[in-house]
Amino acid sequence: MIEVRFHGRGGQGAVTCAELLAVAAISENKFAQGFPSFGPERRGAPVAAFARVSPERIRLRSKIYEPDVAVVLDPTLLEVANPAQGLKADGVLIVNTDKPHAEVRRITRYTGRIGVVDATRIAMEVIGRPITNTTMLGALVKASGVVDVASLDEPMKGRFGKLAARNLKALQRAMDELTVEG
Repeated sequence: MIEVRFHGRGGQGAVTCAELLAVAAISENKFAQGFPSFGPERRGAPVAAFARVSPERIRLRSKIYEPDVAVVLDPTLLEVANPAQGLKADGVLIVNTDKPHAEVRRITRYTGRIGVVDATRIAMEVIGRPITNTTMLGALVKASGVVDVASLDEPMKGRFGKLAARNLKALQRAMDELTVEG
């Protein structure tokens, strides 16, 4: 089983990331869960979302405390939300940032693999808005192989309609531009 924790701010699409990943995994005949963790937070407040993907039935129904992958949609959360907390030593921390790997490692103190991609820049160039959820899905797929990228086509078309093509292009750009060290 692969467990993923998404860190974002309300309105950035962390919950959408988890849901799209789960739908893509199910289309591959895997078992999956995608769910949020938030209360009465408002737009802009830190939120977390979770996804589990497994070839076998998933019986867990809790938050993910020790993920294989942590995905950070908003780089300002590196210092306030501690996204590397509980991340497995052999996991990967994927961050939307223009900072180098060494700077992310210094801030988070995570000693495992770190992936960085400037998803905000990509989203602005391709989608025209700084919403990085689908862009970061591309980074996640490249770094983890949790699903085949083609499995995201239909869920993205179902979710975004006419805007799916631009979101898929941003996803592919993130796959091309993600760098992983460690």
